[in-house]
Amino acid sequence: MRVLGLSVLAWAMAGAAWADDPPPAPVPAEVRALEGCWRGAGDVMGKAVEITLAARPVALGTMLTVDADSHATADPKDRYAAHLVLGGKGAPPKDGAATGISGFWSDSFGGDFTAIGQGSALPGGFDVAYAYPDATFVNRWRRDGDRLTWTIVAKSGAKEAPFARYALSRSACS
Repeated sequence: MRVLGLSVLAWAMAGAAWADDPPPAPVPAEVRALEGCWRGAGDVMGKAVEITLAARPVALGTMLTVDADSHATADPKDRYAAHLVLGGKGAPPKDGAATGISGFWSDSFGGDFTAIGQGSALPGGFDVAYAYPDATFVNRWRRDGDRLTWTIVAKSGAKEAPFARYALSRSACS
């Protein structure tokens, strides 16, 4: 019984942060500013859509998740959902705020279409690029008060092609 008790204690402590562990990279303020709910409209490859976002801190506040749900305006059964995980990356600069961002993209296309992203914060927003075999999808988030613009372009080399664009407003969470 003593061995079992020690095993349980060791297992419980395995996930605990030790005092000498480095602190997590700070989540940039521009990413944290997404926290809450958003509602809006846009287009994806020329198709008109309605979209909602719900963003909340997770993992003891070291990450932020964004759940996006959308449907085609012409056909509400034509649905899409994405789950994004955003966090800080690297130490903040000595003379300013945190800017590095790491990301993970998953969506309703399933596990074969997940991607890891990297980006940075800039005044009024942030960019995160997700590399896929056919292109890198650059997500540009820009916030002005309670208004949010989220633009996605497909980038191959130096060439960019519009993929999606959304205009959202902060809304009450349900």
